[in-house]
Amino acid sequence: MSSTTTSRERILGRLHAACARAAMPLPECGDVWQAADIPVEERIPLLKKRMETVRAEVHVMPEAEWPNRLAGMLSERDVKTLAYGPEAWFGAALRKKFKGKAAPSLVPYEGDVEAFRDTLFDTDAGITGTLGGIAENGTLILWPDAVEPRLLSLVPSIHIALLKADSIHATFASALRDMGWAKNMPTNALLISGPSKTADIEMTLAFGVHGPRELIVLVLE
Repeated sequence: MSSTTTSRERILGRLHAACARAAMPLPECGDVWQAADIPVEERIPLLKKRMETVRAEVHVMPEAEWPNRLAGMLSERDVKTLAYGPEAWFGAALRKKFKGKAAPSLVPYEGDVEAFRDTLFDTDAGITGTLGGIAENGTLILWPDAVEPRLLSLVPSIHIALLKADSIHATFASALRDMGWAKNMPTNALLISGPSKTADIEMTLAFGVHGPRELIVLVLE
């Protein structure tokens, strides 16, 4: 018998012996649905803290004020064009604020992606709504669809996200439960915690390489 065959049989024998041993006891993990419950009044501050840690910009404001506040932020950044979904819940308020010659110029996402691709890549910023947020780890939940396609939050260098305060959940588990994902699992759910970032082999961190270099979150109370 060759040394190779002997070594192989020895290794296989050890594997078989390991499999024959009694299974290790699993630790109790508790009820995931009850874990890390965060009081409602603490969710906005915690989400803001978590997101700002990874260089997102978070502003909390009354819902009626967001068009004016957004106009000021875009003016500071010299944003000339803003892509959006015309049928989104905030579309009418956006058109009312930026109508006429007011900057920025609104770019409605219309038609198929191939027809709109070049226009979108030349757009300064994109704005989307959100389905909710997660306070525990500072995350936005998006469900892209025909009204607000994925590219609105992916291609422009600045992504503005509108988050309603009452849709901020304590944890991801509670979000799954409260939104009924077991019965209505999205085909393309996105979890966004900050601007796009990556690092090379020397651990040099770069922003905006594979997506937006800025993430601006407007929390609407």
